[in-house]
Amino acid sequence: MRKLTYGMNLSLDGYIAAPGDDLGWSVPSDELFQWWSDRVQATGTALYGRKLWETMSSDWPTADQQPDATPAQIEFARRWRDMPKVVFSSTTGTVDWNTRLVTGDAVTEITRLKTENGGPMDIGGATLAAVAMRAGLIDEYAIVTHPVLVGGGTPFFAALDNWVNLTLVETRTFPDGVVLTRYETRR
Repeated sequence: MRKLTYGMNLSLDGYIAAPGDDLGWSVPSDELFQWWSDRVQATGTALYGRKLWETMSSDWPTADQQPDATPAQIEFARRWRDMPKVVFSSTTGTVDWNTRLVTGDAVTEITRLKTENGGPMDIGGATLAAVAMRAGLIDEYAIVTHPVLVGGGTPFFAALDNWVNLTLVETRTFPDGVVLTRYETRR
């Protein structure tokens, strides 16, 4: 069974985006950017909701071709394009860059993907992750907490019907007071 991880940057008060989908507070240090890039390299398949897909696909497909692109950005862009991706959306018409579109039931498709052979999967986007959380499909949470309070926006965690017990498996500190905590779901 493939492992499914939900990981994103979030504010100390639990949001992945501030009001107006503002992400300006989550600019990573070079060390954190490399950590995210290495995650992309190790990911067998990335699962995206529509909004996160639109954010990622608006920049990363051509980021390595920009004249001011750093070596780390070039590496991330290439890794992102090469990584197999699945976008879950009933409103997106087309996808590109090694991506497949799913318009049907997310729980059914994620359950099927977990039974396939392949490397670990990452899920991103609050709405899609909430569906997977409620269905008990997430095996690990990678929470990258930034020392900022944004006061509202898009929450990382959705309302749940039942408790989810977790086991801490890693903590790591990055520059600027950013802290990674990784938890596995106790089954």
